[in-house]
Amino acid sequence: MSQEQKKAKRQAAPELSLSEQQAIRIQHLRTLEEQGLNPYGKKFNRINAAFVKEKYKDLAPEEESEEEVSLAGRITAWRGHGKASFIDLTDLSDRIQLYFKYDVLGEESYKRLSLADLGDLITVKGVVFRTSRGELSVRVKEWSIAAKCLIPPPEKFHGLTDVEVRYRQRYADLIANKDVREVFIKRSHIISAIRRHLDSMGFLEVETPCMSSVAGGAAARPFITHHNALNVDMYLRIATELHLKRCIVGGLEKVYEIGRLFRNEGIDTKHNPEFTTIELYEAWSDCEGMMKITEGIIDTCCNEVLHTHNVTFMGHELDLRPPYPRLTMDSLFQKYAGISIKELREPGRAKEKALELGINLGNKEHTLAQLFDKIFEVTCEEHLIQPTFVTEQPVELSPLAKRKDDDPTLTDRFELYVCGNELANAFSEVNDPFDQRKRFEEQQALKGIDEEAHPLDEDFLNALMYGMPPTGGLGIGIDRLVMLLTGQNCIRDVLLFPTMKPLDSDK
Repeated sequence: MSQEQKKAKRQAAPELSLSEQQAIRIQHLRTLEEQGLNPYGKKFNRINAAFVKEKYKDLAPEEESEEEVSLAGRITAWRGHGKASFIDLTDLSDRIQLYFKYDVLGEESYKRLSLADLGDLITVKGVVFRTSRGELSVRVKEWSIAAKCLIPPPEKFHGLTDVEVRYRQRYADLIANKDVREVFIKRSHIISAIRRHLDSMGFLEVETPCMSSVAGGAAARPFITHHNALNVDMYLRIATELHLKRCIVGGLEKVYEIGRLFRNEGIDTKHNPEFTTIELYEAWSDCEGMMKITEGIIDTCCNEVLHTHNVTFMGHELDLRPPYPRLTMDSLFQKYAGISIKELREPGRAKEKALELGINLGNKEHTLAQLFDKIFEVTCEEHLIQPTFVTEQPVELSPLAKRKDDDPTLTDRFELYVCGNELANAFSEVNDPFDQRKRFEEQQALKGIDEEAHPLDEDFLNALMYGMPPTGGLGIGIDRLVMLLTGQNCIRDVLLFPTMKPLDSDK
């Protein structure tokens, strides 16, 4: 039968519905059980496909290995020809072709192939050989089904393209899309590289509470829960900052934590309510020291994971080689908004400027910090394409950052921007307990206007009273860093299980 005839036959065959396909697969499962075979296997010692390909890469056409190999994976393609069948087996490492032959397997074993389906997990033993066409393959001598796939794989492994299904059923997405698997493998390697880098610098990885009676360390709306035994409301953490600085007070001079934060806010391409960050703090350091660490972390990830500093992100060709340029926030305001920080502080001027720019302020009152933030977002961020440190930020935006010696209205703080996105935030930490209390009290006075104003944390202030050395602190959004290094434009594409609205929600 010619290829054209085969194609015509496939096109003429009636399409089975999903329920019909599942019924056939379940029937295959029952038949296996009736034959006394367990379609859900047990431990199997195997090597991976990539190892086999590397070890036997020099085999000549029609030459075979002397020893047997054992492999396990998922059936991702099938080509049958009477008493011989070719099946593609895919594991995490690679894909390899399997050759099933009636004469080798015997009638019972070969006939059992009719009960296997695309997507099934199988185990095989056999010898490696190279076909006359040059394809490295395994001539199967023994095989068994290790787990039946009862739902037909997405589009027969040609890719799951429905974005909504991809996020809700990530397991199906991982099965169908090799590129998706690669993103999450890289994510794991990026986090490991960061850990190695900081560990080599003498940092200690610590763990701090995910629940607390005070939601501090950032300007964000927290999730609230209730502790029944203590009969108190508690907050899921919005930052790890204040507990990590308590560690600095206690003499743990270099600490970091990689962990989940929770902010009860909107969902978009850059935000998910549950996300991962790294925060680190180093005693006897400052904002300058944090810049070097930031550059070192990104440089390490590029060297060890990507093996290049050139990446494409959001349509831009980027060079991530340090050092990165430094621009003051005031210089950016003057260049792109046509106004200085000093002018924006004049009574009513910031609101006036925001309205000039078409920013919708609604009927609610806004703090100066909120107006600074909105004006910067609208006028400046889009111009920050290559990695850029934005330094010397207003004290109104930075309640936990140390004031600059030469201008107490500004702070010794930077944010790292890439393609208009904030990637990192760092500063020289306030270690004066009286200044910190005053800042907290100023934030409390804004609570009626800004529900995200920083709360007053008496225990943290008490810790500062013991004396905290001059300290530099840094926070990097792991999800955004992975987006940058893997070229993903949406945060959901770097989260295995992003937050989704329930399908049965009627709200």
